[in-house]
Amino acid sequence: MQLSRKADYALRAVAYVSHLKKNELGSIGRIAKARGIPREFLAKILKELTRAGILVSFQGVTGGYRLSRPAKEVSFLDVIEAMEGPVAVNLCVDGSHCGCTQEKGCEIRSFFVKQQDQITKALKRQTFANLNSGR
Repeated sequence: MQLSRKADYALRAVAYVSHLKKNELGSIGRIAKARGIPREFLAKILKELTRAGILVSFQGVTGGYRLSRPAKEVSFLDVIEAMEGPVAVNLCVDGSHCGCTQEKGCEIRSFFVKQQDQITKALKRQTFANLNSGR
């Protein structure tokens, strides 16, 4: 499993915003420069993160972005799923018909289901508050 560049940049952007002081806003320019993200791509990502309810945007000359809720309530899983949809290590893990010829009685599927559960739990446990505190 590999994160897309979009999800990677989204995690970096949210990490930046999570470090801001209480009433401080992160502008696209500041986030892009600090995290090495192309500005145009970042603008699209921030729009999606706002639509997903992870960020709040403020318009105007002094506008910018901040988290919509405390950093301890925003997980890596939230951000990744906002960018890519549900995380899946294999096609067969979500219980739907994957089209595999070995689907019935597959001894490998249970391994992937277990790995899926572990990865999802780890991503959900990792919040931006944990990240900020060095955990």
